[in-house]
Amino acid sequence: MTFTIGADHGGYRLKQGLADCLKRRGHAVETCGAESLESYDHPLAAIEVAARVADGRAERGVLVCTSGVGMSIAANRFANVRAALVQDADGAALAANHNQANVLVLKGSTPVERAMEILDAWLAAPASAEERHTRRVAQYARLNRLAEISGLAQADPEVYRACLAQIEQEDSTLNLIASENTVTPAVRLASGSVLTNKYAEGYPSKRWYGGCGPVDSAETLAIERAKKLFGADHANVQPHCGSAANMAVYFAALQPGDTIMAMSLDQGGHLTHGSPVNFSGRLYKIEPYKVSPETEALDYDAIEAQALACKPKMIMAGASAYARILDFPRLRAIADRAGALLCVDMAHIAGLVAGGAHPSPVPHAQFVTSTTHKTLRGPRGGLVLCTAEYAQAIDKTVFPGLQGGPLENIIAAKAVCFAEAMKPEFKQYAAQVVKNCKALAAALMAKGHKIVSGGTDNHLLLLNVGAAGLTGKDASAALDAAGIICNKNTIPFDTRSPFVTSGVRMGTASVTTRGMGEAEMAQIGAWITDILASPADAALQRGVRAGVAALASRFPVP
Repeated sequence: MTFTIGADHGGYRLKQGLADCLKRRGHAVETCGAESLESYDHPLAAIEVAARVADGRAERGVLVCTSGVGMSIAANRFANVRAALVQDADGAALAANHNQANVLVLKGSTPVERAMEILDAWLAAPASAEERHTRRVAQYARLNRLAEISGLAQADPEVYRACLAQIEQEDSTLNLIASENTVTPAVRLASGSVLTNKYAEGYPSKRWYGGCGPVDSAETLAIERAKKLFGADHANVQPHCGSAANMAVYFAALQPGDTIMAMSLDQGGHLTHGSPVNFSGRLYKIEPYKVSPETEALDYDAIEAQALACKPKMIMAGASAYARILDFPRLRAIADRAGALLCVDMAHIAGLVAGGAHPSPVPHAQFVTSTTHKTLRGPRGGLVLCTAEYAQAIDKTVFPGLQGGPLENIIAAKAVCFAEAMKPEFKQYAAQVVKNCKALAAALMAKGHKIVSGGTDNHLLLLNVGAAGLTGKDASAALDAAGIICNKNTIPFDTRSPFVTSGVRMGTASVTTRGMGEAEMAQIGAWITDILASPADAALQRGVRAGVAALASRFPVP
């Protein structure tokens, strides 16, 4: 076993004795901290030991100071470190068994022989498999959400209260917003890291400022991981959002006034696909394509006929409220026949693509844009992938064309999420997202609800509440009051305004991240049915909200 042992001047002698004993037993031992009885600041030793245990360089840590209290305080500020100050062998065994303590803290006055007895008891005790103990250890990790913002309590109480309210909302409600997710602690930590301090206009090794070595490393990781994850020739990880990513593609490949074919916003497209209130609709001639009125799904023959007639310079594929698999090979064939470039905005499905739960557009499109915060489960930001021939044009368009200094802390968080998406468990998550959405759709349709296009193939569904005489605005408000958070959304050929709508959009990425499965989707579907049957019943809303909170407590937010 690998040990790291640290001490201040009050624990120097015991540190040396423990290290000698462990080495004689054949263990690998690193020591740090005081090297004599001369005064030494105990936090410095605690930092070294806790850092080595936290990052895996050491399997176990031991800290020694005069009382042990200061060492415990310092070491327990590290995530994934559970430092326990113990006085005897029984306490050491309980610390290992109940609390999975991975750092042992001892008083410096403890004799070496007794300290070894305590240490042996600590090492011999297995971690308890009892649910009450594993549940409590898991709660230690979840305390980090509060620990991360605790410094705001005095620095800015108003912002602190807003953060607390968000934590409380996440803990007690179900998030069915299709464009949202719940990031992992690692993504959250990178987002709030010291890399936010660095201004780094340019690209790795080609910056306008000095001192960019650390952020160059992080951004290079993000670039290379994005390319590997999606099999792309080139990746630009600097766009601040999906809209900026789409703008970069348009500006790199088109001229103002050029024709773009894209899915109409009221059919499931996105603002940046040509809405007249957006830059895309103001700068380019937009030829919107629609779904079939009969199937509410894309009619590729009709799209091809439209493309051959209007001869666009680019076809933009992808959507923000479309529940069916996109046929990327067919879209590329249409683009080629029409003499157009193909760009795919995969913002919503990027995590499904990464996890193998949806076909990839990368082999078929010259450009692929995305956000990183939806099914991909990363920080809020944008991404551009492209073929090698457009790499230089994209990079020049992002910087200096559109943006100045990139958000290097967010880029680092993107690197983290790309690495997470290459793990086997992410494939399981992506598959479960789709299973859950199908299960939720099935539960709703079994109760007589109308789902646009008759179901779903991905992470979202579009519920036609207009068919039941409701508006999307009223339906989403009633569900929100019951703790089920979703959003009003237009449906194809909607007769109501975008501020009222006839639909509600729902997605399963966030609840899947929390660990929910098909059984929970059936329960959620039943609650939605009850609420929409009596949208003005406040007592019903309170009852459902209590049930939602109980369910949410069983599936804690990471």
